[in-house]
Amino acid sequence: MSTDLMPNRYIPGEADLPRRESELIARRDEVLGASYRLQYRRPVHFVRGEGMWLYDPDGRAYLDFYNNVPSLGHCHPEVTAAMAEQAGRISANTRYLEPKLVDYAERLVDTFPKELDRVVFTCTGSESNDLALRIARFASGNEGVIVSNYAYHGTSAATAAVSPNLGDAVKLSPFVRMVQLPGPAGVPESKAAEFFEAQIRSAITDLNRRGIGVAALLIDSIFSSDGVWVDPPGFIAGGVAAVREAGGLVIADEVQPGFGRTGEHMWGFERHGIVPDLATLGKPMGNGFPIGAVVGRRAPMDQFGATSRYSNTFAGNTVGIATAHAVLTILQRDQIPEKALAMSQRLRAGLEKLAMLPYGISGVRNAGLFFGIDLGLDGTTPASRRTMALNVVNALRDDGVLVSTTGANEDTLKVRPPLVCQAEHVDQFLAAMERALIKIAG
Repeated sequence: MSTDLMPNRYIPGEADLPRRESELIARRDEVLGASYRLQYRRPVHFVRGEGMWLYDPDGRAYLDFYNNVPSLGHCHPEVTAAMAEQAGRISANTRYLEPKLVDYAERLVDTFPKELDRVVFTCTGSESNDLALRIARFASGNEGVIVSNYAYHGTSAATAAVSPNLGDAVKLSPFVRMVQLPGPAGVPESKAAEFFEAQIRSAITDLNRRGIGVAALLIDSIFSSDGVWVDPPGFIAGGVAAVREAGGLVIADEVQPGFGRTGEHMWGFERHGIVPDLATLGKPMGNGFPIGAVVGRRAPMDQFGATSRYSNTFAGNTVGIATAHAVLTILQRDQIPEKALAMSQRLRAGLEKLAMLPYGISGVRNAGLFFGIDLGLDGTTPASRRTMALNVVNALRDDGVLVSTTGANEDTLKVRPPLVCQAEHVDQFLAAMERALIKIAG
């Protein structure tokens, strides 16, 4: 396995770039740390965004079918107005009394099942998962964490150590156990639940045998980094029950599937008919503003809080809360999840038509407006499938449409447009997708 798992990236010398971009890259290289990467073979240079669109310095518009963080589209006017108004008044932290903080906390937990009635604010999804792991380890008295075998849960030391997606160069914690998903393992849907539960129970047995115990099952219910393996709904339920039997907590990483992304539900875990012990949220909560949260059951929250203070100066600040208020208001008022579901059905139908043509689509999976599109003809090698996916991604980029790849082999297109996507955007994406497939197949 590669130690640099960002195949869709700019590699110096492999693309002929305009002088403006070449000079900017040279300046970046002189001052930024070497851990940064630029996306696409020919990097994109943006100066503004609006709704579904990003614009380069020449005014060319790019249709964004990739960025889930601006969940309501780039620079939503109501969201930016709420942010600016609060920033012009006061930016304070959670150690001072602030009614809007409590108002928003009440509104947020009301969107969850009644069992989840406490919230702690963070700045990012990484911080949320980091805190959730601390709570789970304290409440359970155990250390072990179970994740899917290509999961990504954040960039802090603790979350990177439970993120196999980051590659061999990032060492996993010895307390982590990875489990296979039924889809990538080729298990039919009729046996998916049985397979997943068996994987979980095997991991629990190993953790217990080594005296580690299980603290948490940490899952992104849409399994986005594993290749968007979403079906059948409910297949994780037996594994969830097994973890609870073993004394562990269930953490639902809602950074990507949450806030109506799946269309039918506000939260991704609801699609599987489970109620986790903790749910973690990230920047889609503020349409990209750095705010996140851990929403959870009272008991583990109280256990942790009785002896531990979580004081994060920026987390839950008044500007972030005002921004999140606006996002939640718009989501509910404008029925964004319901509209996103309708657009996902339109997109699914269009992709299934393309899959009937001999262009190389071998599978389409989605939950709401989060799609995984497998590429590669029957009998082709993993390397050729990966190359095809990267070629399609970059052909779309050159055509003014943004997507990327996911999955262990990076041969699945990851498509997750802002939730304000409309019919004309879907149709434009499908037309560009067909052009890209024809170009690469030819």
